[in-house]
Amino acid sequence: MYLHIGDGTVVPYNKILGIFDLDNATYAKRTRDFLERAEEAGRLIPLGQRLPTSLVVTDQGVYLSPISSQTLNKRLGKNRWE
Repeated sequence: MYLHIGDGTVVPYNKILGIFDLDNATYAKRTRDFLERAEEAGRLIPLGQRLPTSLVVTDQGVYLSPISSQTLNKRLGKNRWE
């Protein structure tokens, strides 16, 4: 199965390591450092022109998605994380 994360981008369910609310996640210095390292490594991928609201971490890259983390988690289905 695949998850649409914004701007025509889909990722396989089994490649998703985590989905995070960008506003809450960026309070932590570790998260900001993680995003900075991902950008330096060329693995930070902004999706679309809209302001990103969620962070989707995969084994292929780190996506800044305009779709809310709540919506993305609902799309995954509650049984996906159990």
